Amino acid sequence: MSGGAAGRGRPVNPNGEEVLRQRAGPLVELTLHRPDRLNAVSLSLYERLIEELAAADAEPEVRCVILTGAGRAFCAGADLKAHAAGPPEADERARYIDAAQEANRLLQSIGTPVISAVNGAAVGAGLELALSSDFMIVAEDAKLRLPEVALGTFIGGGVAYTLAERIGVAKARELIYFGDFFSGAEAVEMGVANRAVPASDVLETARTWAHRLSERAPRSLAAAKHLIGPAADRSRAEVMDRERDALDQIFGTEDWAEGIAAHREGRPPRFTGR
Repeated sequence: MSGGAAGRGRPVNPNGEEVLRQRAGPLVELTLHRPDRLNAVSLSLYERLIEELAAADAEPEVRCVILTGAGRAFCAGADLKAHAAGPPEADERARYIDAAQEANRLLQSIGTPVISAVNGAAVGAGLELALSSDFMIVAEDAKLRLPEVALGTFIGGGVAYTLAERIGVAKARELIYFGDFFSGAEAVEMGVANRAVPASDVLETARTWAHRLSERAPRSLAAAKHLIGPAADRSRAEVMDRERDALDQIFGTEDWAEGIAAHREGRPPRFTGR
């Protein structure tokens, strides 16, 4: 990964990358960094995000990832200005679509929890990225929208699943078919987001949540993440079997023993992921 451990200073950006990385203890913050284009997605942005997510998940010391945007937006979605000259060639189009799907797949599937700190507008592909995260902290006045159908294009990033999972099929159809704007505060009312706060508090609130997650047992969190989301597509019996397997694997780990000891001694546990 680019850069090493850092404090609360500026994110690492040695080569003008479109995704900046900042390490702060057990947390990695990834910042979408195309502020002149409101962080609109590009092939290179997706490819960089894929690299950083995979690298963060491979580091045992990283306990949570925060995804946010530079400047006044989280992510304005597809860069329509870049597409003004016409559709890309078939190979380029396939590479772009595959990268977009892979970035969202990683957000949804890595064992490390991901929090999206939606500091401003999240539109189209930007909202898809936020919905692929485990948790979404959003600015109260942020403008959110899924405009793809209204623009004659189509949704991606698994949003047909991730949105319906949060708010149900009927409401997901409404947001996708009509493509109307809604605010961060309305997103919380609908169940799209977890918490709406003033824009100035979004990142710090996400950090607070991330630090709480970093204190949990990593293997237990990863098992919960891999089971809870996809449970709707599995039978009750299969879910219970998967719970049993996860519990069997976690029993006897060092973290399991530490959790028992900490409870007995009346102190916070110190989990290591072993």
